Amino acid sequence: MRITAAAFSAVLLAGLVALAQTPASPAVDLSSAQLLGALDKIVASGAKTGDTPIRMIDAGGYNVGVGVLYRAKGVNPSGSSSHDKVTEIFELIEGSGTLITGGDIVNPQRREGTSELVSGVSGPGISGTAIQGGTSRHVSKGDVVIIPAGTPHWFSVVDDPIKLTVVRVDPGRVVTLR
Repeated sequence: MRITAAAFSAVLLAGLVALAQTPASPAVDLSSAQLLGALDKIVASGAKTGDTPIRMIDAGGYNVGVGVLYRAKGVNPSGSSSHDKVTEIFELIEGSGTLITGGDIVNPQRREGTSELVSGVSGPGISGTAIQGGTSRHVSKGDVVIIPAGTPHWFSVVDDPIKLTVVRVDPGRVVTLR
């Protein structure tokens, strides 16, 4: 029995050493041409809003994705939303407007299931028509905003069309890898 336990321990130790030596995933590059090209496609389509995921990778225990968002000039160009498990980090490339975070989503509708928005973009959450309460801030080119999972957010006014890069951190791995 001692030989078996010793053999088991040796195999277990060898496995743990192999795991510790597993190389990290390679870095992923996304060029500005890829990001701007995706934004140009949204604008060319004539859509008032757009959210295009470019890449979602396994970052070793959680998924991380990069995409682009577009919001046309106007009042309430898109609805409000929150994401149950996905944190978003916005960096504005162009434009300016009023971003509201926190508060309560007006006319909340649950997003679940296998829709492209849930499985391919931002995971399950809530969509609505606006936000009541919350913190209002003016954002413009170069600004970065971190929106933790579960935080309602909404561009209530877009002064100049907004183009932004979004990084999505998905610890629950709810969004499909691409």
